[in-house]
Amino acid sequence: MYHRMVPKLAETVHQYIFKQQLLKPGDRVGLAVSGGADSVALLRLMVDLRKELGVVLSVIHFNHKLRGIDADADEKFVKELSEKHGLEFFCRSGDAAHYAEQAHLSIEAAARAMRYEYFVVLLQSGKCNRIATAHTLDDQAETVLLKLTRGAGTRGLAGIYPKLAVGHYSAKPSEPEPLIVRPLLAIRRKQLESYLKTLGQDWREDESNRDLRHSRNLVRHGILPRLGRNLNPAVREALAETADIARAEEEYWTGQVEDFMPQVWKSLDDGRKPPHGGALNLPLLSAQPLALQRRLIRAASESLGFQLEFKHVEQILQLASKKSRHPQSTILPEGWKATHQDNKITFDRRAEPLTVDYEYRLPIPGRVRLPQAGKLIETVLVRPGDESGYNPDHAFDPALLTKELLVRNWRPGDRFWPGHSKSPKKVKEFLQERHLTGTERRLFPVVVSGTEVIWLGDFPVPSELRPRDSNQEVVIIRETVLEDY
Repeated sequence: MYHRMVPKLAETVHQYIFKQQLLKPGDRVGLAVSGGADSVALLRLMVDLRKELGVVLSVIHFNHKLRGIDADADEKFVKELSEKHGLEFFCRSGDAAHYAEQAHLSIEAAARAMRYEYFVVLLQSGKCNRIATAHTLDDQAETVLLKLTRGAGTRGLAGIYPKLAVGHYSAKPSEPEPLIVRPLLAIRRKQLESYLKTLGQDWREDESNRDLRHSRNLVRHGILPRLGRNLNPAVREALAETADIARAEEEYWTGQVEDFMPQVWKSLDDGRKPPHGGALNLPLLSAQPLALQRRLIRAASESLGFQLEFKHVEQILQLASKKSRHPQSTILPEGWKATHQDNKITFDRRAEPLTVDYEYRLPIPGRVRLPQAGKLIETVLVRPGDESGYNPDHAFDPALLTKELLVRNWRPGDRFWPGHSKSPKKVKEFLQERHLTGTERRLFPVVVSGTEVIWLGDFPVPSELRPRDSNQEVVIIRETVLEDY
């Protein structure tokens, strides 16, 4: 079995690397190894392939300090594995939980940001010019499904790219462009685990990877297996193929947009980067197919340093279709507006962004997207015995909440009484203490039950709404940052 599985899997990885042009002889490749099965398999496969590929390997580990002694044990395990195979070991640690609180990110987003920041440091230092991560076909399928449910176009459905250029790092002309590469993107996770078992190679298990309160884990362990059993046994492969198709579509349309933009778009050449405005030629824009119109509008906004959601693009198209002697405008994110006048759609930024109040119903359980705040708010029911992974200070007694909550931006006069505090304060004061300003502060979300604000970010929930029985079902409210589509 060893002689059949190992060469076959290694050859599949080698073919994928060649097809996607991920590596070439002479590359200095840092392997991102967490200690889990996927990344340990990446290490073992690349060790087997390094002579054939002509690359120099090292190992990179980031300790996020999220699991106490288990995280330290992961670091020790990866270091010893590196030494066993004679690979240089690079390691950094950081408090991801603290960073998440300071940056108002989810734990997952904060950990990824810290990890990738370290990758860039290593690339800039010249320690390596490629960093390989252990993303698998399963990761690709999960990403596509998550993007789809959150409202993605082909850009989002393209999922995880086989290689990612580190755009803000300028390599020397004589050196290869620094990239993050994913050599295992065509391999199933179960194949990697079987491979490791064949080798007699152990790995580290992270119990949080089975916590169904995390969206990706719910997709991985709940939704995809059900889709596989009831609709399509090859659902993961189908979703990964969708990503391949979407990436090719994106490459084509990127070229089309680059060709048309100089004809259709004119930015204000005032020396600012990005420019502080510009205009679309409406007759030329309207003459293009709808798909290209949408992409040109989005490209215009991105050249100015902000991004549009689908609904904003449709508002601009609707604005463009109106006939009037007088200028007509529509409000866009981050204080921008689009105005139709004289066969042009002009983009300009007002001195002060307009606050647009928002308000959405939030069922229990359920989720709601807040495009105005760039966040996703969701409620989760947690059953007794499944309490790991969240702070008890953030748990609500469902019997003390209304059947349907309301999530909205805070309003003047709102007050909140966090647990473990002596008295309530104005929400405005809490946000001032966090040093939030401008649009971020004005559009900060709160959750309301009845007429009372019951949730304000990562503050403890009001004591009167905490569960009285430790063996009862509880409600958790959590937020994540919306991903671009």
